[in-house]
Amino acid sequence: MSQIQPPNNNINSSPPIFLQKSDNFQNNQEEKLENKLQSRQEQFSNEENFSQIKESAMKQELSLGENNLNKIFLQKRLNKISNNENNLSLYNVLKEYGKGYSVSNLKRMMRVASEFAVEDFSAQPASQIPWFTLIEIMQKSKSHEEMLWYINETHKLGWSRSMVLNQIEMKAYERSLIKPDITPIVKSDDLTNELFKDTYVFDFVDRKSLKDEKDLKNQMIDNIIKFLQELGPGFTLAGKEYRLVTPTNKEYYIDLLMYHTKLHCYVVIEVKIGEFKPSDLGQLIFYVNAIDTLEKTKEDNETVGLLLCKDADKFVVETTLKKSLMKLGVSKYKFIGELEQYLKNRLK
Repeated sequence: MSQIQPPNNNINSSPPIFLQKSDNFQNNQEEKLENKLQSRQEQFSNEENFSQIKESAMKQELSLGENNLNKIFLQKRLNKISNNENNLSLYNVLKEYGKGYSVSNLKRMMRVASEFAVEDFSAQPASQIPWFTLIEIMQKSKSHEEMLWYINETHKLGWSRSMVLNQIEMKAYERSLIKPDITPIVKSDDLTNELFKDTYVFDFVDRKSLKDEKDLKNQMIDNIIKFLQELGPGFTLAGKEYRLVTPTNKEYYIDLLMYHTKLHCYVVIEVKIGEFKPSDLGQLIFYVNAIDTLEKTKEDNETVGLLLCKDADKFVVETTLKKSLMKLGVSKYKFIGELEQYLKNRLK
């Protein structure tokens, strides 16, 4: 795998500042740092550890520039003596030289160093996301696998720090462990397969004012940005209560018609406020076929259908979808207060 270059950080998202100046300036700074470190050498009982720290600090401050990888190289040395009380003054040496070496940030470096091998870090998406976003993910993840999943999704989808925190709160990783109910043709298509989730979380819905499917659809549209974010990348809204007119002048209305810009296809979404019934799929199939006949152009791929319901019996759903040759899926929507119990039951 080719080495991924660390990103150029800006002021708002960058980790602590490391110096990168002209050769003359670096020579002066190198001499200054050398003197500082030499003056403290007698405080260290382990000559080998001190030498490693000094060499690493010089390289990080004066050569490699500003990026997350620098901190990993430095921390691999720091980690060896982090629990040695006789060497605590090292923190003060580095802290005096630059705020990037504060005690709190050195502890963050130690956490990162414990999760990644130095030689592997540059090949990880972790080297390309903002420093404090990486730290938040590590602090809130319950396992190494969960941490890597959020790092990869953040890199792939361009999540901001606030979006990552929201996805963690809505347990996106745990939900990703549950395979969605989809037709066999979708399972064989990796791109379309990624479109479906087992569960969508509607944290924006006011449950007290929710009386019927119309109320739910209205709240989904009123919170369209959050709804689209929960659907995933590539979705755009083509219409709510989208009107279809048949050649015989009969009218039908699709709950939500989306267009997926990456898959280049229409996505019909039907919303049911109750539990899934096999008859619900017949309505969805009609709408999908109608869009293919009336709206799809030669540039568009086959239309996809998604049925969103409050709950669904897995056997009933799988049996209903089993022999379908269309790209269909049945997913549940949950409110944030229901999510933990649902996941506990499904993942046990």
